[in-house]
Amino acid sequence: QVQLVESGVGLVQAGGSLRLSCAASVRSLSFYAMGWLRQAPGKEREFVASIGGDVDGTYTADSVKGRFTISRDNDKNKVYLQMNSLKPENTAIYYCAADNSPWPRTDRYAYWGQGTQVTVSS
Repeated sequence: QVQLVESGVGLVQAGGSLRLSCAASVRSLSFYAMGWLRQAPGKEREFVASIGGDVDGTYTADSVKGRFTISRDNDKNKVYLQMNSLKPENTAIYYCAADNSPWPRTDRYAYWGQGTQVTVSS
């Protein structure tokens, strides 16, 4: 069983930056691929970024490519999402998720955090 807890609740102005963290309660996070996904009000959940277990590959949605970066620290059992040049349309609940592959999609992750709200004001 993998428990994930996101942090980095934020209210930021457009153009600003925010870093989300996800702490995992596992013996070794390196066994898991990790993903960040989000759900905006009235919209379906969508993929944001993912990373392989040993940092052997990352995937980033086209809508955030060049602005968002996923990274991980397996020694600390943490995954991060650095978000720069934020836009109001990035407002959503952001979820951390884990699985055995860094799926660039929303429907394959086995473990999910509770989500953290990110609000970008214009």
